[in-house]
Amino acid sequence: MTFPPATDAAPELTHGCVRCGARIPLDESMCERCNPLGLRAPAASQAHGTVFVGIVAAVVIMAVVARLSIAGVGPFRSHVTGVAPDPAGLKVTVSVTNAGSAAGSTTCRIDDPSLGGIGPEAVFVESPRVEPGSTAVFDVVVASLGTVPKPLTADCES
Repeated sequence: MTFPPATDAAPELTHGCVRCGARIPLDESMCERCNPLGLRAPAASQAHGTVFVGIVAAVVIMAVVARLSIAGVGPFRSHVTGVAPDPAGLKVTVSVTNAGSAAGSTTCRIDDPSLGGIGPEAVFVESPRVEPGSTAVFDVVVASLGTVPKPLTADCES
């Protein structure tokens, strides 16, 4: 019985070409067919740097667009104009005035000032769209502040 001759050389490790998948040595990124001039592949730091610059540019663009989309909206002034009992709690009537130069809506916090601070009973609601220089009056039913009418505050300042 004959055995094949022993070889001390380990088989060459390979991976796929990044463009076509052909098996090439680990120290290369593209095969001869995809890179006939033998140009070096970009360094990993170049690729990561390009991605980083793209992400930073996208965040800056989003911040500018966000700022432009809310420019001129508010400030808002608000007050509670009425509190009445409702089967589900209290029906609170809120008046919101937009002192800005652009239409928009705001988030209002309705709370009982006698409780002090912002507790879990405070309710946050979205106002309707208020045109610049106009006042909008809207009703909201609040369940967390009981069913007995009492003085409430509405903070819609932005």
